Amino acid sequence: MSSTSLTTNEYTLLSAAEATAKSSAATSGQSSASTSSASSTAALSSLANNYTTFLTLLTTQLQHQDPSSPMSSDSFTSELVQFAGVEQQVETNSKLSSLISLNESGQLSADSALVGSQATASSTTLPLQNSSATLNYNGSSGQTVAIAVSNSAGTIVKDDLVTASNGTNTWTWDGTDNKGNKLADGAYSVAVKTMDSAGNTSDVPFTVTGTITGIQTGTNDMQVQMGGATIPMSKLINVSNTSKSSSSSSSSSGSNTTTPSTGS
Repeated sequence: MSSTSLTTNEYTLLSAAEATAKSSAATSGQSSASTSSASSTAALSSLANNYTTFLTLLTTQLQHQDPSSPMSSDSFTSELVQFAGVEQQVETNSKLSSLISLNESGQLSADSALVGSQATASSTTLPLQNSSATLNYNGSSGQTVAIAVSNSAGTIVKDDLVTASNGTNTWTWDGTDNKGNKLADGAYSVAVKTMDSAGNTSDVPFTVTGTITGIQTGTNDMQVQMGGATIPMSKLINVSNTSKSSSSSSSSSGSNTTTPSTGS
């Protein structure tokens, strides 16, 4: 969007949305799954190695203790009990990991039935599938809303200023950037902002919609795949058996439609 035709408030609002979208892209790019798993494995290995080292040192100490001042049996028993407890904890954690893995496998099989369904999620990850992406937000009549989309590198590829209507507003993106170039399907980060009469910007709650194409296990949660986008299962707020159409006549470079509110 050209900044030459924007008012000061519109430029400020759009800049705020772009900054938030860039921040979301940076956060999404940080993966701690492998680090967390490696740390857990290393911790268990360290405990097991320490126990083995303790037994070696204890045996050596017993073999070379001073006969005139032998090692206290109470101290020996106490240390042995403590490290036996550590050994049991290591074994328990190992068994628990196996149970969690089996549980995840069962859940993965059950959740695979969701593949092909259309899902709505409360997420800043916007799935672009078949050159179409959709988000929904609630607005008030005449409210100016800025929407910014960033790629995984943190580069703003699309921004839009729309005037909301009262009720649920739907913004549809056809996957073209600000220059009209067609972008590849995949995961993009999105932000939605508005501004009050005092010039203060704030986030507008929104949801994204996409078709589930796969299920996978995450670090702390099951995850759904929407094309190239991955969203935690806990972020889903609705799943419909009606799959998303691969093409939509309402798709545009950034169209905004409204479902009137019946509450006012």
